[in-house]
Amino acid sequence: MKYVSTRGNAPELSFEDVLLTGLAADGGLYVPKHVPHFSLEEIESWRDLPYTELAHKVIYPYVEGSIEADALQRMIDEAYSVFGHSAIAPLQQLDHNEYVLELFHGPTLAFKDFALQLLGRLLDHVLERRNEKVVIMGATSGDTGSAAIEGTKACNNVDIFILHPHGKVSDVQRRQMTTVQGDNIHNIAIEGNFDQAQDMVKASFRDQQFLQGERKLVAVNSINWARIMAQIVYYFYASLNLGGPLRSMAFSVPTGNFGDIFAGYMARKMGLPIEQLVIATNSNDVLHRLMSSNLYEVKPLQHTITPSMDIAVSSNFERLLFDLYDHNGEAMASLMEQMNQRDQAVELDGDRLAKAREVFDSYAVDESLTVKTIQSVFADTGYLLDPHTAVGVEAARQTRRNQRIPMITLGTAHPVKFEQAIQQAGFPTPPLPHHLADLMEREERVTVLPAELDTVQQFIADTVL
Repeated sequence: MKYVSTRGNAPELSFEDVLLTGLAADGGLYVPKHVPHFSLEEIESWRDLPYTELAHKVIYPYVEGSIEADALQRMIDEAYSVFGHSAIAPLQQLDHNEYVLELFHGPTLAFKDFALQLLGRLLDHVLERRNEKVVIMGATSGDTGSAAIEGTKACNNVDIFILHPHGKVSDVQRRQMTTVQGDNIHNIAIEGNFDQAQDMVKASFRDQQFLQGERKLVAVNSINWARIMAQIVYYFYASLNLGGPLRSMAFSVPTGNFGDIFAGYMARKMGLPIEQLVIATNSNDVLHRLMSSNLYEVKPLQHTITPSMDIAVSSNFERLLFDLYDHNGEAMASLMEQMNQRDQAVELDGDRLAKAREVFDSYAVDESLTVKTIQSVFADTGYLLDPHTAVGVEAARQTRRNQRIPMITLGTAHPVKFEQAIQQAGFPTPPLPHHLADLMEREERVTVLPAELDTVQQFIADTVL
């Protein structure tokens, strides 16, 4: 499998090199040159496979030529052995043909564990073979950081630096990052917002001179293709458990950076019958505004009770646009140059947007409606949603096209992680799972830095060089 940049002016790479590269040299994102496609008969034959074996079927075509089949299966088995539910991704029914896919049974209680537990093992496998050491640099609005740290804390060849906005993540989210012990783990609280942290990460990947050629930066956020690849699996798993591929499915995805829902789009391109994908956003609704009115305009970030979605610029949307624009890298480079200028509004070609609307719908859910959805679902079912999943459920109900097929909302996090929203809905915060029972008493390790690129880069260089 070879990978190409969305902007068309970077070398093709193998999976192994893409894993270690992050952004392409031309500023684009890597995507597979060809998407593997499976027949309905082949997908149907996977119906009775456990999650780990299904994951191997879905993932192996993307790593073939870089990772041996038996090594991949071993890493998959290890990655999901730490999950707290034997089904890995169980389904919870809310109503007739309405489900939540619970993706929060990993060690940090969020969907990002699915990709990052595997990513850490892939990295260590490749780096050990190449006798290399790298620096992971990432930005988080909440969940990515803790999942990345958990996934790489045992890696022998990695130093990890995670930036989060100081005072703008929940206590549980912060402590899941700052209380993990390890000489290779470094938490940086940025005196700014997530987009500033994300911009510093992107700038560091573009120019890595601050590492003096001694180390290479590796991305663990969703610009790394391995993240998307691992998330494709649970779309297949949910579908197969509800009668797919002999019937179509619809999915609603709470999303900020567009990575998780792009994984669903990839599952569809691989042959899984998906009739509808719902882009569920909070008040930071740049994607909803684009889908509904064909106007891409970046607005100031709003801080909400769904902080993992407090993102003004959706990095992974570029991967969808690349597909909509027929893999035309030159056109994409021009379009992204316009979209990255934050003082102007951009329209997509009408035919391209119409193509996206064939499968995508969108809906923005404000804080008041999020709270009401948590309350109403609990009243009807006794099931407590986290606020991000509540956004997904409400968006699904508002945009649903076909009542006769299952609508599956991705349950992206455990409600214990979002105390403010749960209390705002009138419920006591649920207890932490057993393995995190003493989280609030553990010692924290974090460095607070100004939102200045030079300062952050100097801190990293001083630490690892």
